[in-house]
Amino acid sequence: MNEYGTLHKSNGRYAIKFKRFFTQNPEDVFQVITDPIYFTQWYPFATGEMDLRIGGEIAFDDGEGTTYKGTIIELEKPYVFGFREVDDLINISLQVEDKRCSMIFTHTFDDDSWAVNTAAGWHRCLDVLGQIVNGNPIKWHDNAAELRKIYSEAFNK
Repeated sequence: MNEYGTLHKSNGRYAIKFKRFFTQNPEDVFQVITDPIYFTQWYPFATGEMDLRIGGEIAFDDGEGTTYKGTIIELEKPYVFGFREVDDLINISLQVEDKRCSMIFTHTFDDDSWAVNTAAGWHRCLDVLGQIVNGNPIKWHDNAAELRKIYSEAFNK
């Protein structure tokens, strides 16, 4: 069972944090997280265009006519991958913990009115990331409404 995300407030911004565990080593998990082919399979709106270096750009397309770029601001293979997507920050950190790879995924943003939907969306995306890391076929579960209810209660929204 995957842990649910938690909502935090700091310095006027909000952050949703998720923790996941994998049996694979950080190098293998990092490869799946940052390989453009895999990235497009679990990360919403990713186009597969990624220049994997500090200052490199990641291209996104919302599917409704809006395209935009993210900028990689942290990259320490195979432990840290962070980027700015418009005003939001995404940080993914990996470490060895109890002979497993632990991943902390953090999305930092300004407007908490989207926190419930954002948490439910990331929960689903990280479930798919786990499927890819574990070599399983990708299956997007139809659980968005259930997750929104769980996060609405958890975040008192």
